[in-house]
Amino acid sequence: MDFEKKLNRLEEIVQKMEKGELSLDDSMKLFEEGVKLTRDCQTQLTKAEAQVKKLVGFDENGKAIKEDFNTED
Repeated sequence: MDFEKKLNRLEEIVQKMEKGELSLDDSMKLFEEGVKLTRDCQTQLTKAEAQVKKLVGFDENGKAIKEDFNTED
């Protein structure tokens, strides 16, 4: 399942749980599914972040100079 589909499923789960009409068993199943989807999404985001490059300028030939994205700046 791709990232967007996982997010959509998470939204569905939240909406169902917010209604408060589910049994405890169903709520727990959806909660567990939501936790797994959240972890999967976080893993995908971490991998994507590692691939992001930050443009830092251009060399004398006009070619872009890039460096790894660093969130600690």
